[in-house]
Amino acid sequence: MSNIASNLKYLRRKKGHTQQQFADLMEIKRSLVGAYEEDRAEPKYELLKKFASYYELTMDELVNEKIDDKWKPTPKGDSSSVRVLSITVNEDDRENIELVPVKASAGYLNGYADPDYISELPKFRLPFFKQGTYRAFELKGDSMLPLQPGTVVICEYVEDWFDVKPDQTYVIISKSDGIVYKRIAHKFKEEKGLKLLSDNKVYEPYWVETPDILEIWKAKAFISTEFPEPTAEPSLETLTTMMAQMQKTISGMKTE
Repeated sequence: MSNIASNLKYLRRKKGHTQQQFADLMEIKRSLVGAYEEDRAEPKYELLKKFASYYELTMDELVNEKIDDKWKPTPKGDSSSVRVLSITVNEDDRENIELVPVKASAGYLNGYADPDYISELPKFRLPFFKQGTYRAFELKGDSMLPLQPGTVVICEYVEDWFDVKPDQTYVIISKSDGIVYKRIAHKFKEEKGLKLLSDNKVYEPYWVETPDILEIWKAKAFISTEFPEPTAEPSLETLTTMMAQMQKTISGMKTE
């Protein structure tokens, strides 16, 4: 349950504004301010972002924190701060897996925390993913070969970034790079962020800083219409090496 209503009322009064004065500042109707403060309606994403900016808060703080005289803001850039995660559920009240296709990747940066935007994404369920929150992302580019462009990677939401493990793959959502699927080089470092690696060695590793990161999703499975190529026939050199190893093993067994 959000604290938007009580927070908006507290913050407005602390500024010494009437509902009409605040409505004029935000360029909305006074009746909307009353509806928001009385919890009869919730502001849309863009308006909520405008409120947070005016009060110099994050959207997470405005929505989830209980702001009063005793409240202290979380230092910016703290990876442990609460984040808004919008989800959808089916008729049985079970979470869906929302699909973010390539064509929707640009819009995801603006709408990832907007319930209306998330509700419009394609969605599905997989019976073996019962616990956790999952999202699917369609890959573009060849930086993570052998996974081909168009592959759909199904990921689990990572709430605590310190749980990120090196040598495993994740989808990283960042302000500067958007949606990328990469391998992690090191554990998350608060002061530096994450070092990202491509499985295709043509691409250089790079860092994404902590304030730039919006979401992290751990890769759990993938769906592809491209089937793996058959293993290449062993070369004469490979066969020779294998035979030499076998002879060495057999000789060792005879001497025991």
